Amino acid sequence: MEDRIADSTRHGQVQVHFITSSEDPTIELEEGKRQLLVPTNVRRYGLSQILNSESMLNTDAPIPFDFLINGTFLRTTLEEYLTANGLSSETTVDLQYVRSLIPPLYEASFEHDDWVSCVDVLSATSRAGSWDGHDVILGQERVLSGSYDGLLRVWNKSGQAIATSASSSAGGHSSSIKSAKFISPTQIASAGLDRTIRIWKYAEAEDHFSATLKPTLELYGHKGGIESIDIWGPSNQVLSGSTDGTIGLWTTMKNLAPEANPSLISSGPTAKRRKLTTSTSTPQRGPLSLINSHNGPVNTVIFNPLDHTVAYSASQDHTIRTFDLTTSSLVDTRTTSHPLLSLTALPGISHQLLAAGTSARHITLLDPRISSQSTQVMTLRGHTNKIVSLAQDPESRFGLVSGSHDGTCRVWDLRSSRQGTKDEGGGQVGEAVYVVERESQKGGKRPVGGDGIKVFGVVWDENVGIVSGGEDKMLQINRGRGVTKPASS
Repeated sequence: MEDRIADSTRHGQVQVHFITSSEDPTIELEEGKRQLLVPTNVRRYGLSQILNSESMLNTDAPIPFDFLINGTFLRTTLEEYLTANGLSSETTVDLQYVRSLIPPLYEASFEHDDWVSCVDVLSATSRAGSWDGHDVILGQERVLSGSYDGLLRVWNKSGQAIATSASSSAGGHSSSIKSAKFISPTQIASAGLDRTIRIWKYAEAEDHFSATLKPTLELYGHKGGIESIDIWGPSNQVLSGSTDGTIGLWTTMKNLAPEANPSLISSGPTAKRRKLTTSTSTPQRGPLSLINSHNGPVNTVIFNPLDHTVAYSASQDHTIRTFDLTTSSLVDTRTTSHPLLSLTALPGISHQLLAAGTSARHITLLDPRISSQSTQVMTLRGHTNKIVSLAQDPESRFGLVSGSHDGTCRVWDLRSSRQGTKDEGGGQVGEAVYVVERESQKGGKRPVGGDGIKVFGVVWDENVGIVSGGEDKMLQINRGRGVTKPASS
């Protein structure tokens, strides 16, 4: 550290106030050591060396740190930061330090017979595993995949498919599955291009090495393929978005569900299958409500995690729409510049945000509270093809992961941002902190546009990690714990 301080004879100095919000006592500075004059030419690595030094934290082994100023990661020298923000070196800079971000490491891949369109996880910390006091034992987490072959598969973490759904002739989907989710540890919902939502009873054998998926309910109402479903387990509700531009609200309780429209059962992709077989007698029901609002295909629907009576949808008509599900009414419309293909809700730094993946290769962040005339809060840039799947970091208010047709998943931290250039339209621009490549492509050059390795679905679970599936017919797991959370445990 002495060399760095001596270096200040050639460079300026600035008074720094080191602070941390970590609850880890091993990285908390004593009160008298928190202020220090440091050279203005230092970057993250130099500041980390200073913080680890004998006169500061005096760590046994160096701990890599990242530094934030006003909630944004420092990616330049202190001098460059001061100049860019019009600040004098006489200023005392509050420098928040956190343990450096941890890369999501590759763990495993599970091979499929066809493209993997969607993924979900059942664990003690997942929504379906934590609702209503469900108890998922550590080590017995399950991964759900939906495929273009029309089949669901449930996997254990060892890569064994312990359950596969029925074929179309035995009550399964008659076309590609596009979205599937655990409702609870014993129930699954799926939907796809056959325009139906199907509810399945999931039961494992006592030894947990095999399981069954039994169809219990078929839901009819959409006149186009279903691109997306979301689940609210406590109220037994399913939300759906379709290429026909409508949003459906359904119940998984067959006794509470309305009768299905007979014309939808006797026509469409499932009709031919029904004429060919009478081997199943799964009950058929209709929607609680069907909202016709969008002017284009609806690619994603989600319940508001803070209020399940509110839904958000993202569409190729460039809009994000907010609905009151109790009255089936449109509450708000936000118009963007591009078709929207994916959507997730984030806790945000101080309030909830919506993140929408676009066909224009970027992610738009919006504040759903502010007026409909407002533009995005931030834009996340880095993908080279459209972004079709998004998931929140379960351990952080700042993080998310995206899946793209460019063949990558990218991890983002809202605190890692910069001022956008003129070509980018200005505003705050975020850049990925990590890029997760397809393991099936390892050692080779990533194809232009992601041909052959497009990612179709991604989910992030605290216990299992980042799970993604795509065109390479692989379900891939990358350990994601603590990626955007300061690692204090």
